[in-house]
Amino acid sequence: MYKTVLLDTILAAGRVLQEGIAENFTVSRKSTLNDLVTEVDKRSEAVILESIRSRFPDHAILSEEAGASAHAGAFRWIIDPLDGTVNFAHRLPICSVSIALEKEGEVIMGAVYNPFLKELFFAEKGQGAYLNDQPIRVSDQDQIQQAFLVTGFPYQWRDMPHDPVQVFGYFIKQGVPVRRLGSAAIDLCWVACGRFDGYWEHHINAWDVAAGGLIVQEAGGVLTDFEGKPYRLTSSKLIASNGHIHEGILHAVQTA
Repeated sequence: MYKTVLLDTILAAGRVLQEGIAENFTVSRKSTLNDLVTEVDKRSEAVILESIRSRFPDHAILSEEAGASAHAGAFRWIIDPLDGTVNFAHRLPICSVSIALEKEGEVIMGAVYNPFLKELFFAEKGQGAYLNDQPIRVSDQDQIQQAFLVTGFPYQWRDMPHDPVQVFGYFIKQGVPVRRLGSAAIDLCWVACGRFDGYWEHHINAWDVAAGGLIVQEAGGVLTDFEGKPYRLTSSKLIASNGHIHEGILHAVQTA
């Protein structure tokens, strides 16, 4: 039942993004100049919230735009109604909807959907990871110098002790290709299916990682914080990889 609701809901939210990207939508700013939210984010969120609340009124919800609900219990839905809002606002179709279901503090199911590429990623705890119903696995690249990496930059990092640009520079000075796509959920899913070998980010939120992180793990990958400890949704720093090159990324973020 949970899987059916999750997939129906994320596909419905994806249709909101598909229809909205061609509109003359409004854009507003949140914490910083480029921390954006559009009316399409809010429409997508409304569709998701109505779908979940109508079926599971006693479940808690954490959503990027609406925040946390007052409900407390075994189940919590973690939602990003439009991951990659800056991309979307500029009509760049590298963006997605991300929905995860947590039970007693553990993510048990998650999906990420890019309606523009028609890519639906899904994972259930202990059941593997899938792209459009086909099983996926992380890459087998075991040489950090030959890895293909992706990262993200926070909107501001002036007060951070570790400069994200220094880590980025550490790799590119060695000739390691690094991309910055602007959607953490997609970054994680593309690690899970082997397009990227690893990913790191200096400031991340639970709704960015909950679904994509489970998909990486179920595809055979590894998630940690910058100290090498198992990643938790309360952490703001994340490394995700195929496992083989994890120590190489960890070394870079600790020493660069």
